[in-house]
Amino acid sequence: MEVYEILADLIKIESVNPPGGETEAALYLKGLFDEAGIDNEIIESAPGRGSFFARLGGEAGPSAKSLLFLSHPDVVPVSEGWDFPPFCGEIRDGFVLGRGALDCKGLVAAQAHALLHLARNSRLQGRLIFAATADEEAAGTLGVHYLMEKHTSLLTADFAINEGAAEPVKVGEKVAYLIQAGEKEPAWTTLRARGVSCHGSMPGLGDNAVARMARAVAGLADYRPRTVLIPQVQALLQGLAEMKGMDEEVDESNVDRVIGLFEERAFAEYLRAITRMTVSPNVFQGGSKVNIVPDSSRAEVDIRVLPGQDREFVLSELREALKEEIEIDVPDFDPPTFSPTDSPHYRLIRDTLQGVVGDYACLPCISSGATDSRHLRRNSIPAYGVSIMSPGFDPSLRQTIHGKNERVDLESLKLSSQFFIRLAESYLTG
Repeated sequence: MEVYEILADLIKIESVNPPGGETEAALYLKGLFDEAGIDNEIIESAPGRGSFFARLGGEAGPSAKSLLFLSHPDVVPVSEGWDFPPFCGEIRDGFVLGRGALDCKGLVAAQAHALLHLARNSRLQGRLIFAATADEEAAGTLGVHYLMEKHTSLLTADFAINEGAAEPVKVGEKVAYLIQAGEKEPAWTTLRARGVSCHGSMPGLGDNAVARMARAVAGLADYRPRTVLIPQVQALLQGLAEMKGMDEEVDESNVDRVIGLFEERAFAEYLRAITRMTVSPNVFQGGSKVNIVPDSSRAEVDIRVLPGQDREFVLSELREALKEEIEIDVPDFDPPTFSPTDSPHYRLIRDTLQGVVGDYACLPCISSGATDSRHLRRNSIPAYGVSIMSPGFDPSLRQTIHGKNERVDLESLKLSSQFFIRLAESYLTG
């Protein structure tokens, strides 16, 4: 079975999160792996929320090598306005069409196809683990987070390879592939404004909490975070600047000038997001009836932080930006997670990637958003992300991730499967 056929079948399974329904995708994978005689199982954290596991190779032991292929079959909801049915899974004009093609059923399909190939053609000496886990699109609470607490051994490996890298960067005839070694962490924040209610016909008798919150949110819109350049991002920007012909060292004083060299908006905004804390007020609630001045209002703010930006830093920045008496609650805070780029695992990923796609540059990167890799890193399992696209891929495809008309080209799927085959063979058959 071809990798694009697996992806087409997976797209037709509407595992939209919420509510999830990943068990249906897990059952599809189980059918493939049962037929191939590959050991596998499904673990449900809740009804319908199944994570799929498969294993190849020898028994795990203290000295045995182990490698984890990680992915997720749940996808985000769809909006109107697509040019084709979002769950059609149609193969047309060299593409597989539908929600999840890039995020991240394409990765599920490539990793599954690699295991099926390896089971037929290779004799692994170590242990290869394939895990397509639930709930990634809702923080992994019912997926990797649950599994690390209840079934830690299923995900334990020397290192893991997952999603998370930005798509390759094209500069003229040059292409740079990126390897994700870390990610920003969400510090989701709730704001509350208090006021005094009264009749809407005499608003001067009250204190309008919605108006107060509106002024506060306007302050967030004007907030300009300071630039921060961590080593992984400095290495990325230095490599990109050199591809653009810039011969000076990249530092915090010229970051925005380097970003300005890239005309593609999606990629430029990605670079902007990984060089500073981002603050986006995305939910605004208040009031109950048109003729009552509201005495309370609530807003939810998506904040993503870099290393060194702790809870107190977030609170101090918000207090300065809000300029109103607003209650601030940051209920959950974890520091960003990173894996080393000076390790043999990172070098193996880089060398394998170049062996598959060609002698293109490979640069480290970090994610502006969170992936399931953070749960592994918190449990001392190094994790890295890739996005294997063909050198001639269309950069506009980036905007279809969580957007409309999501699709992936067949060549990229084939390259991705080849990468996972070679990575497993290099690490587990030596």
